Amino acid sequence: MKTSIIAAATAAVLASSLAGFATGASAQSAAPATQATPAQAAPAGKGQAPGSEDRGGWRPNPADRAALTDARIAAIKTGLKLTPEQEKLWPAVETTLRDVAKERAARFAAFQAERKQGTKPDAIERLRDAAKGLNARAADLVKIADAADPLYKTLDEGQKRRLQILVRQEMPRGPGHKMHEGRPHQRG
Repeated sequence: MKTSIIAAATAAVLASSLAGFATGASAQSAAPATQATPAQAAPAGKGQAPGSEDRGGWRPNPADRAALTDARIAAIKTGLKLTPEQEKLWPAVETTLRDVAKERAARFAAFQAERKQGTKPDAIERLRDAAKGLNARAADLVKIADAADPLYKTLDEGQKRRLQILVRQEMPRGPGHKMHEGRPHQRG
């Protein structure tokens, strides 16, 4: 029973972290590529992307997110040092991660489009939107956990330990949380 709990927890951590950073990973392929003008290509400020001055810092564009997602997926695969038998199970995991990234990118683009229309949702609409987002994220986590489960069951203890380390480094830290000695703390 303890092994199945650890497996479920690790799958959830893997799913959570990969789904969290996968936002927009495939947005580059979904949107036509455009050349940046010199003004757009010039840095807006220290550590900022063009147009992000009012948002408090640098925001990755779709190409950045795609490159970072590719790198993170590759890092996990490399860190696991899969055996030839395990390699056969990896494509299902990677395909699911990329599919989830595409779905999240589409949801994010729709959210941005709604915000650009200028209508501000009221408190109840925001609650409903948040619930929809949580349901979508939960569905993403289930997809990733289902895809990763067969591979996870074949990992040895060293691979499981490395997976936890690799995934922990990528865990999204939401507003109001910071990591201190491996534990999330609420600001307040």
